[in-house]
Amino acid sequence: FSASTGNFAELNCVLRWNISIEVFDEKNDKALRIGLGVGVPVLVLILLGGGFWYYYMSKKKKNDENGSNSQIMGTLKSLPGTPREFSYQELKKATNNFDGKNKLGQGGYGVVYRGTLPKENLEVAVKMFSRDKMKSTDDFLAELTIINRLRHKHLVKLQGWCHKNGVLLLVYDYMPKGSLDSHIFCEEGTSTTPLSWHLRYKILSGVASALNYLHNEYDQTVVHRDLKANNIMLDSDYNARLGDFGLARALENEKTSYAELEGVQGTMGYIAPECFHTGKATRESDVYGFGAVLLETVCGQRPSRTKIEGYQFLVDWVWYLHREGRILDAVDQSIGSDYDAEEAERILKLGLICSHPIAGERPNLQTIVQILSGSVNVPHVPPFKPSFVWPAVDLFSFASTDFTKTDTCEYTPIDGR
Repeated sequence: FSASTGNFAELNCVLRWNISIEVFDEKNDKALRIGLGVGVPVLVLILLGGGFWYYYMSKKKKNDENGSNSQIMGTLKSLPGTPREFSYQELKKATNNFDGKNKLGQGGYGVVYRGTLPKENLEVAVKMFSRDKMKSTDDFLAELTIINRLRHKHLVKLQGWCHKNGVLLLVYDYMPKGSLDSHIFCEEGTSTTPLSWHLRYKILSGVASALNYLHNEYDQTVVHRDLKANNIMLDSDYNARLGDFGLARALENEKTSYAELEGVQGTMGYIAPECFHTGKATRESDVYGFGAVLLETVCGQRPSRTKIEGYQFLVDWVWYLHREGRILDAVDQSIGSDYDAEEAERILKLGLICSHPIAGERPNLQTIVQILSGSVNVPHVPPFKPSFVWPAVDLFSFASTDFTKTDTCEYTPIDGR
């Protein structure tokens, strides 16, 4: 008891006290003891295990980041003329926190955002790599290593890079006219208009010049491996800029092809048939992809799944028209009659010969550039599309060879229908 009585004393007497005691059943008490005896140690083990797992994963993540940083910095130091490093905050601000409204495109390797660098008032395209951590680092370094060394007016220019907390970014010049694909296949409701014949010819000539640089003029042969209209960007004057070097590789000295464990890379319709057997990318396979771009640009049709007059592949339809003597019927109807017939026939036939099923029959880029300039004629295009035969054989010695058994794989489409 507690109270204040001032200077007086107070005497208290307890007359009655009441207490209630709840007696548990012995069986329930025993079950409770067993439950506590088992549950508490298990809970302790779970907490300890969780703590150790968290510590291990945190340490592993830190080691992975340190290893990734070391790998990236080591590669950057070895590059001639180290590209500019951007801060993550700078690029985050430039793209409005990578707002989806600024998304320019998305592929298997990453997402590209439009941004504006406030200090320079410069519009840029920021590529964010999105595959898993290890693959993203490899993709980032492969593309950075290739594109940093290339200098050509028809290639997209690299501005710099950024690496922060596992986020990998490459910064390129922004191409205000978008991709060639967006102009060939104009979507309804957009302000994009079909390209004139003059611009189409100009763009294709620019791409050929860029490829010739990669194959023959740079100090190493570079194979692009992903030629398609969506990877051909256009500047404000509709000059072609070949971009997306995520799959591009430089061939080692005296080597003529590149292969990797992941198998055939690229986009269906642009991949040369021999690549499915060899798994290798070559200059000839790049030429095949360029042939698909030539036909696509002139015809305004996708290379595959066209279903034009029953033809699944664009090249088969154009080859049919060539055999029928009316190849100009393949010209995109959106152009109307406002095109140069001689130039159109030249490009269509060049597209066919670049799409030749036999790699050795395709022209090289030096010849292609000369054909587009009009200084060299297009090689003879047979009326029927040749069959793809694997393994490749020497056609000149084929007739004199005595075959006792056949181990070749032959594919002969009937007019591609």
